[in-house]
Amino acid sequence: MRFFYYVHTGHRIGLDRFQRAAALVNELQKEIDITLLCSDFRIASEAKEYGIKRSVGVDLVRNIPQIAHHGDKIIFDSAEINPTLLEDMIQYFSTFIRVSDDPSDTKRPGEFLISPYLEGEDIYKSVVIDERYFQPLPKTIPVTLFFGDDDYEKDLEKNQGVFKSIKMDLLMGFYHFLGYEKSLMDSFSTVHESEAYETVIRTSEILISASPMAALQSLAGGGKPIYLQRPDYSRDFIPLFQSLNIPIVEGYDQEHLMQTISKASSNNYHNLNKSNNKVIDFIRKSFNL
Repeated sequence: MRFFYYVHTGHRIGLDRFQRAAALVNELQKEIDITLLCSDFRIASEAKEYGIKRSVGVDLVRNIPQIAHHGDKIIFDSAEINPTLLEDMIQYFSTFIRVSDDPSDTKRPGEFLISPYLEGEDIYKSVVIDERYFQPLPKTIPVTLFFGDDDYEKDLEKNQGVFKSIKMDLLMGFYHFLGYEKSLMDSFSTVHESEAYETVIRTSEILISASPMAALQSLAGGGKPIYLQRPDYSRDFIPLFQSLNIPIVEGYDQEHLMQTISKASSNNYHNLNKSNNKVIDFIRKSFNL
């Protein structure tokens, strides 16, 4: 019997779920031998940079049984599932823990659930953020834009005029396009490479981001995040951000964005509680460790 954590991630859909997976796997691998399964081979190959001991790339979610065996235990962090596949997965694994961001979700019989919205038996209500982000650093960057770790259609390049007059820093995502940084240089004060992700997130006073995880990491460390709701992104995090009083800007509305930035310093953000240890306890009990 083996332990797995499957995460749907990659340069086409962003690294938000991977950031969460890394936070949990790094803690779990201290006491169990757990393998991270990634839907993106490139992310799987770089997982060691995030402290993960063992990771494997899988093309499709249905390929998981080619690696895992009947009766193994798994944490499943993905929305790429239908009711039939979900039922099959619950039956295939002796313990099936699912991580959901969907406020309209429901827990299926036989599964355990981690959610920022739901409560009840075999459910743990929580937001998972690596605990190092709760350790405040001096805020040396006034305003930073982190568009996200995916920009396959180069939407940032198309809409960079929205941000140009604000004179903010830019944190590049994990995508790699030849010469992409050069096309953005004139619109931002400083362009930070993706390798500086943690430092820039933690040292930015105001962080504008379309990445839900980046917004939450910023809030955890005392920053003042503004969530940019991209038209191509799920709206699952809107109720959570509203409950935390994180301002939300829809699309690329320059006027609304500038007004929100001017009010961010006086905005009454709500505190985000550290809960990783309690989530690990929930997983431990669910796995019967």
